[in-house]
Amino acid sequence: MSQARNVLGGELRCHSLSPLTGFFRDGYCRTDDDDYGKHVVAAVVTEEFLQFTKSRGNDLITPRPEWNFPGLKAGDRWCLCASRWLEAYEAGVAPPLVLDACPEEILSIIPLDVLLQHVIRSP
Repeated sequence: MSQARNVLGGELRCHSLSPLTGFFRDGYCRTDDDDYGKHVVAAVVTEEFLQFTKSRGNDLITPRPEWNFPGLKAGDRWCLCASRWLEAYEAGVAPPLVLDACPEEILSIIPLDVLLQHVIRSP
């Protein structure tokens, strides 16, 4: 893996191996030009967020074995699309973030001061 940087300037940390997340399904919230959703938001999903995104047509709760997707529950770590997280932020239901797992590319989409409002510490 390349030496990707996080929004704090340090080494990008793995966000989750169980469930296995990331656009590349490698545990990291990395992206490239093929990732139209920009899955760069290292979130810890909440029930409130899961219901919100389901109401917007993106059901992250229901398992989809054909896509090797286990379905999410509150407390799971997942790399979210930046636009959906921003939509949830504007609706007041944005889930908390693990900043050392958010790549610096996120800053071109979401300002650092907004991210800092939703930080949790990584274990």
